[in-house]
Amino acid sequence: MSNAPASAPDKAAVKAYLLDLQDRICRALTDEDGGPGFIEDNWTRVEGGGGRTRVLADGNVIEKGGVNFSHVQGAQMPASATAHRPELAGRAFEAMGVSLVIHPKNPYVPTSHANVRFFIAEKEGADPVWWFGGGYDLTPYYGNEADVIHWHNTAKNACAEFGEDVYPRYKKWCDEYFYLKHRNESRGVGGLFFDDLNEQGFEKTFAFLRAVGDSFIPAYQPILAARKNTAYGERERQFQLYRRGRYVEFNLVYDRGTLFGLQTAGRTESILMSLPPLVRWEYNFHPEAGSAEAELYEKFLPHRDWLK
Repeated sequence: MSNAPASAPDKAAVKAYLLDLQDRICRALTDEDGGPGFIEDNWTRVEGGGGRTRVLADGNVIEKGGVNFSHVQGAQMPASATAHRPELAGRAFEAMGVSLVIHPKNPYVPTSHANVRFFIAEKEGADPVWWFGGGYDLTPYYGNEADVIHWHNTAKNACAEFGEDVYPRYKKWCDEYFYLKHRNESRGVGGLFFDDLNEQGFEKTFAFLRAVGDSFIPAYQPILAARKNTAYGERERQFQLYRRGRYVEFNLVYDRGTLFGLQTAGRTESILMSLPPLVRWEYNFHPEAGSAEAELYEKFLPHRDWLK
């Protein structure tokens, strides 16, 4: 990442987009769930800023879903944000974004995560340093090739006008980022991940962020609609709860957003809204050979090009 090019960032425009994106995603998910929808919790942060957390709990289709907007300020960048950019230490910062995680009831519906965010670090007498980050990824419990292809096609189409190399580059970054090193396995089937993005200037980079954010519902809602009424039993439910443990492990050990929120004295309830309501761990579990559970490990979790 280089210092920001000439085009100055428009923080107000980014915030307006993020608030609207949160509204649109919540409406679409409420329609698909068919229940009363999200409850809203507005909060403020002593050190500066605040946000609005929206949570859907025990819905018809969504067991727990959170769609959070936050806009926080601070006098000093946290360690999680300066680890690879030590020259930013000591700068004041603003961070804003929308982050969501959807944990469905039905084990045949994948869990999904998305995040789009903007950071700006400022210091008197120096040019501001800003960047965008984000992406989305899919975490199935029972793999469905058509769903994964649709997911990646939607991601590729969102990237198309920004260059042929954009989707493969950010798909690879997603595969590498959402990887549990201590398990030697992927969290799911990937999607897009990008960070520290500013080289193309504010307007073009903001346009890319909007393309990614706007493509989440077209990527996820058709999968949710197609699988939400699939019959399942206790075996599938127990495997879903077991695999949710991987989600918890990643978020608490590796996730940059979680670490950033905790290190900036963020609101813990909002930061940890991504965790599923029920989860289990089983010692030394191995799926039965030839089973649908084994297929997840053998066919879906290894990195692959889903569009070939």
